[in-house]
Amino acid sequence: MKIQKTLDNAKIPTYGSEGAACFDIYSAVDVEVYPNETKLIRTGLIFDIPDGHEMQIRPRSGLSAKTELRIANSPGTIDSDYKKEVYIAIYNCAKHDKYKIKAGDRIAQGLVQKVNKTTFELVENITDTGRGGFGSTGV
Repeated sequence: MKIQKTLDNAKIPTYGSEGAACFDIYSAVDVEVYPNETKLIRTGLIFDIPDGHEMQIRPRSGLSAKTELRIANSPGTIDSDYKKEVYIAIYNCAKHDKYKIKAGDRIAQGLVQKVNKTTFELVENITDTGRGGFGSTGV
C-alpha cells in the first residue's frame, strides 16, 4: 500500500512478528493526554487504501493492558476515499495520572481488509426469532 509522510519523523508501520495480523502504528508527535481527555494523535501518514478496502484502527493489547489509554472509537474505520493524514483518537481513562506519548511510540494497530458492500431490500416483516435487546441470551 502506498503511504505519504506529512511529517519527516513519521514512522512507516511495521509488523511486530511474522504471524502478526495487524501492523503497528506510531505517534509522530510528543503529547500529554490528561485524565478523562481524548486527544487526536498525529501519525504523520496518509494511507492510499485500495478501492473496495478499509483500514481498521484497533487498540494494541499491551498499551491497553499496561496503561489507562484506550482507542476512543475502537475499532475506527478509515475509508478508501479518505486521503488526508490519519490521526488516532486516544482517551485517557485514568482518574489522576496524565500519560506522555512520545514520537515513535506504538499507539495503535491497523488492519486493511476487503469491504463487502450490501444492498438493502425493504420488506413488510422480518422473521422474529425471539431474540432482542441487550443481554437477550443472558450475561
